[in-house]
Amino acid sequence: MEIKVLENANNVPCEVIVVSMFEGEKTSQELANKFALEKDNFEGKFGQTYLLHTLGQSCAEKILVLGLGKRDEFCPDKLREAAAKAVKKLISIKAKNAVFDLDVEAGKQAVTGALIGNYAFDKYKTEKADRLDEVSFARFSQNDIDEAKIFGEALEFARNIANEPAQYATPSKLAELAQSFNGLETRVFERDEIEEMGMNAFLAVGRGSSQPPKFIHMKYTCANPQKKIAVIGKGICFDSGGLDIKPASSMLTMKDDMAGAACVLGVMSVLYKLNPQAEVHGIIAACENMPGDKAYKPGDILTAKNGKTIEIDNTDAEGRLTLADALCYANELGADEIIDIATLTGACCVALGSAAAGIMGNDEEFIQRLIETAGENGERLWQLPLYKEYKESLKSSVADMKNTGSRFGGASTAGVFLQEFIKDVKWAHIDIAGTAFLEKPEKEFIAGSTGAGVRTLLGYIALDREE
Repeated sequence: MEIKVLENANNVPCEVIVVSMFEGEKTSQELANKFALEKDNFEGKFGQTYLLHTLGQSCAEKILVLGLGKRDEFCPDKLREAAAKAVKKLISIKAKNAVFDLDVEAGKQAVTGALIGNYAFDKYKTEKADRLDEVSFARFSQNDIDEAKIFGEALEFARNIANEPAQYATPSKLAELAQSFNGLETRVFERDEIEEMGMNAFLAVGRGSSQPPKFIHMKYTCANPQKKIAVIGKGICFDSGGLDIKPASSMLTMKDDMAGAACVLGVMSVLYKLNPQAEVHGIIAACENMPGDKAYKPGDILTAKNGKTIEIDNTDAEGRLTLADALCYANELGADEIIDIATLTGACCVALGSAAAGIMGNDEEFIQRLIETAGENGERLWQLPLYKEYKESLKSSVADMKNTGSRFGGASTAGVFLQEFIKDVKWAHIDIAGTAFLEKPEKEFIAGSTGAGVRTLLGYIALDREE
């Protein structure tokens, strides 16, 4: 979808002009006021729309009035959702272009919402989804529009790759994509190199699959980086559960168990456009967790990259094993901050549903900055604790720890496990198990991948950058 900026929407020929209306107020279009308000008593409640055919009385063929609810209850998040609803309405009437003339100051959210609303994953359908071809926005700054387009590009990339079937989005494909990005130094480590680095926990997870594991390291830098950030995405390209195999119904959406990796790929793909003043390392330990004849087994003892030993209690708790070695690798890079993002635990889904992702870590200020950045960019993070009591259930009689503990407090227990592989660095763990993939439409999103974490990580990395 092409996006343009207009100084104003006056006398601009288009199929549809979209105008906003708060409850009890008027729109910028007198024709809409005459019919929507005076004739049909349109109230402008949030999410309501009113479509008017102008019959030649305007430069637009139609006017779409978008209800924003009460002005004193309005927030930027609502505009993103409303803009997505408007785009979906425009698509339903087969419009191909539109001008948005919204009486609010939230350009980035409006454009992001429009891009989300125009999304469909129809690569494998013979009949393609309808989409808008062109949208113009009046009243908003070029900078806001440009930034929203970059965020939207990263978000679409992440959603596309996480929506792909596992037969396409293999570890090798993720590595190929990472190597295609502009502005990065990228290295892909093969199985023998991964073994030489001592990443035995990661290697064990991938042993049961015919797909070779790939350890992916992408690096962005600038002339004078102010800090070094490592972002790690869980890259389980398909999770059968391994020998502790999942029920068939639980396996249906396991192509999305690499949503963390998809997020990191999306973020890294656009960094050169945002020009952040930081050195950013994107890290993915990519493999499949399958029950092949070489699969790792319950009771096995693995040695991670930092020398700690792990007794396998359940092969379906595999993501934390791959992340353990990736975290060790990030520590060795000398990063100032490490963020890992993963569809890690069903327990986080139980705790928070799809309304928020869980976050935990070892530095309160760092966590709060990420929570605030998420909120500013339309995502929610909710802090979960890392109490020492959770470590009790990870104790093993034959190794340093087990890979699973009690089912109670499972999200935090997984976080405590990961913390064992962090040393003297600010670290945050984001569990997107409940937010990464939707079984039915919610707010601005259709069913499927949401690109969870992309806007948060991009927003955080781009806090300090040269315009």
